[in-house]
Amino acid sequence: MRYLTAGETHGPQLTAIIEGFPSNVTLNFDELNFQLHRRQKGYGRGRRMQIEKDTANIVGGVRHGKTTGAPIALVVENNDWKHWTTVMGIEPVEGDNEVKRRVNRPRPGHADLNGGLKYNQKDLRNILERSSARETTMRVATGAVARQLLAEFGIKVAGQVIRIGDVEAQRQELPIDELIRVTEESPVRVVDKDAEAKMIAAIDAAKEDGDTLGGIVEVIIEGVPVGLGSHVQWDRKLDGKIAQAVLSIQAFKGVEFGIGFEAAERRGSNVHDEILYTQEGGFRRATNRAGGFEGGMTTGEQIIVRGVMKPISTLYKPLQSVDIDTKEVFTAQVERSDTCAVPAAGVIMENVVAWEVANAFLDKFGGDSIEEIRANLTNFLAQVESY
Repeated sequence: MRYLTAGETHGPQLTAIIEGFPSNVTLNFDELNFQLHRRQKGYGRGRRMQIEKDTANIVGGVRHGKTTGAPIALVVENNDWKHWTTVMGIEPVEGDNEVKRRVNRPRPGHADLNGGLKYNQKDLRNILERSSARETTMRVATGAVARQLLAEFGIKVAGQVIRIGDVEAQRQELPIDELIRVTEESPVRVVDKDAEAKMIAAIDAAKEDGDTLGGIVEVIIEGVPVGLGSHVQWDRKLDGKIAQAVLSIQAFKGVEFGIGFEAAERRGSNVHDEILYTQEGGFRRATNRAGGFEGGMTTGEQIIVRGVMKPISTLYKPLQSVDIDTKEVFTAQVERSDTCAVPAAGVIMENVVAWEVANAFLDKFGGDSIEEIRANLTNFLAQVESY
């Protein structure tokens, strides 16, 4: 599978086209839009989330509730477009920089200056409109389609916030269904209620100071069969593909699997997962420090991956920048933004990871219809059981 997205943060709509999705998969439209709704939630979001009520319209590739095998086309309209029809319209606009809402003071930490230099754009709005995290709306939409394919085979996706700023949540082992339920009820998507209150207070303090906060989010995928991905070429390793997908999310700066960077502090005997075998369960690992991967392939254990999100670059007390026209020192331009988007980023990460796992699942058990895929999976599981 593959997908492309198009659209700007203040344009008329966002669009995605998915190619290679199998036929005869029943799509639950409410579940698709539920994922988009989850992305808009979370303590610390700005006023834009009060304006937009994201709903995906499927305009191709689905008939009578089932996929046909044709490309799936998704559209999400921007409600805020009515305030930007002149500024973001495709027709030439007469007037001064204020009328055009031209941006000439790049924000530190954003794509503004690099993009302007790369594409020779003297109005940095042409960069920030596309580089905005609003683009992740369609990555959540495509991931929501992919996770419905995974659900057909009993594969579940969950996420939780591990840290916001200097507040870290205590790890608690919960069954995946319970984890989903509890985090969905939390405004910062944590299980630890003490940490929840401290995170909310930290977000309030940062907002009062005109500042922003980042954090760490974790995604868990359960029910994945052994053998997704491959060791035979570097670009077929599934953990590598997931890492690339996570780091492609706006503001994400790091990724780890299992115990991750902690492995550097331990001896090998306290890092690697011992292998067990039982007649009932087959091959298993005694622990899951590797986060579900060995040699770029799934082990059959839970996939556990964490991503690090930096604080959002748009500050209401902006940092020093340089006017690209005069080259004089100014404070950076201010665009409407969030104080903390870590809970929402966790939802985005869930869906981009789900997409990569679904893609690897199709690569392994590929077929043009869900019936063919199911038969291929059944044959493989029989092979593994008799190994």
